[in-house]
Amino acid sequence: MLARPKIAVSVVFVLALFMSIMDTAIVNVALPSIGNEFQVSPTSVGAVSIGYLVSLAVVIPASGWLGDRLGGKRVMLGAIVLFTVASALCGLAGSFTELVGFRVLQGISGGMLMPVGMAMLFQAFPPAERMRASAILTIPTTLAPATGPLLGGVLVDALNWRWVFLVNIPFGIIALVYGLLFLRDADEPVASRFDLRGFLLSGLGFAALMYGVSAGPEVGWGDPLILATLAIGVVLLVALVITQRRTREPLLALRLFGDRLFRSMTGVMVLTMASFFGVIYLAALFLQDCLGVSPLVSGLSTFPEALGIMVGSTFAGRFVHPRLGPRWTSVCALVLAALSIGSLTLITSTAGLWPMRIILFVLGIAIAHIFVPAQATAFTNITGRDTGAASTLFNALRQLGSALGVAAITTALTLAGGQHSVPGDVYPYHVAFTIAAFIALLGALVAMTITTSRAEH
Repeated sequence: MLARPKIAVSVVFVLALFMSIMDTAIVNVALPSIGNEFQVSPTSVGAVSIGYLVSLAVVIPASGWLGDRLGGKRVMLGAIVLFTVASALCGLAGSFTELVGFRVLQGISGGMLMPVGMAMLFQAFPPAERMRASAILTIPTTLAPATGPLLGGVLVDALNWRWVFLVNIPFGIIALVYGLLFLRDADEPVASRFDLRGFLLSGLGFAALMYGVSAGPEVGWGDPLILATLAIGVVLLVALVITQRRTREPLLALRLFGDRLFRSMTGVMVLTMASFFGVIYLAALFLQDCLGVSPLVSGLSTFPEALGIMVGSTFAGRFVHPRLGPRWTSVCALVLAALSIGSLTLITSTAGLWPMRIILFVLGIAIAHIFVPAQATAFTNITGRDTGAASTLFNALRQLGSALGVAAITTALTLAGGQHSVPGDVYPYHVAFTIAAFIALLGALVAMTITTSRAEH
């Protein structure tokens, strides 16, 4: 039973991915404590998060090739080992420089987990069962961002910041042992030429762009370094698109965007991630900086979104998507998400926490109805041989969408006066929530382009 391919891949991937994604959310809670211990300014301490995101962006484009060349099992288990060791080193770091270096190591391993694991998951499940696989994938991708702040608040308050990294170790050990015992490769490794030019252009391009959008809101969009990195990132990615179309064995199979269904669902996912991660990030700031609650209470107040996702995932896969299809399921869900996010602008400093918790619960239900069909339907027309390449593209843009969402929300908050607001001043946060709702509505417009003739079920 435990050795069945579907179960083995699901268990290992869910544990590894939960560990990786939660690490992004949980660290944000610990940044003030890290800055205080190492005597680093609030602006500079952001390098702990930026270093992780940049290294993640560098590795993701090459992960599909690694999975095909070495085999998914080897790459997956190797990434789990590296991530677990890097987590332990982060928890034991004796200086801020060491901590940033070990976070980069975490990002390198984390960048391999998502694309390789998703490819293995969809290879284990036949096309008719990919809705189930997508529902499984929803657990770590949506529960982890909501759980991270809650667990981070508990660990930082009860112990210290080092435990937000050390907590990864048991997850990593369990995933590794289970994978060694039961995980199997669906296909034999494929020998193919490594596209070094594509790797350099994609790695440096995504890294520059990720650094720019991550650091821009904090440093300032007019800063010469930010402008230079953004420009370099755009130029390198344009060069990447041109060269990849002329390469016989490209690192990134951009030809897959010729499939309208894959293109539309990827666009929907990018905008959904931008809105979702933007709200998760903003809600924590709103609760702690504006309403003055503790990190633990903040985590408890955002956790209803995770509960809504768990409830919504069941209905999305079993009832809603089979009846409405991917287009109208996504459109209706994104409109509901936009209305929910817009409702957060009605929350005042005297409203109490329960209205916000209820709204976030409804938002979680809406988000589930986007993630489940998007992750399953995007790969409907993708062949088994192209699954790894498609997963790489899907996840590279998904990660970029998350960073762009946080950057857009942070910029809106700053421009609305969030840096100089006093506790109880809700206006800057309401402006930022409005931007997040607008991003969700853009996603609904993209969802209208989904063709349902070949992907209704």
